[in-house]
Amino acid sequence: MPKKASQRSLDNWTREKWGTKSGKPSLKTGERYLPKAAREALTDEEYARTSRKKRKGMRKGKQYVKQPKKIAEKTARYRSKKRLLKKARKRKS
Repeated sequence: MPKKASQRSLDNWTREKWGTKSGKPSLKTGERYLPKAAREALTDEEYARTSRKKRKGMRKGKQYVKQPKKIAEKTARYRSKKRLLKKARKRKS
């Protein structure tokens, strides 16, 4: 039986090995939660910068905090969702 879209999404997410650089929960450390390939692509300085922004937002009570623009552009290629949305948009047009 074929998997539902939600199940395929979870499979993709699992394959991407999402987490923090320290391996500890993001809510405890305030670190940015990213796919392993994206974490490895960022320099220590870039990861620290995006994590600082995340912590600042968390102190204001926000769970979802945008990344700095250049870092967001750099890490976007490592997330399945963006690729999937791009494919879906092409199909619609």
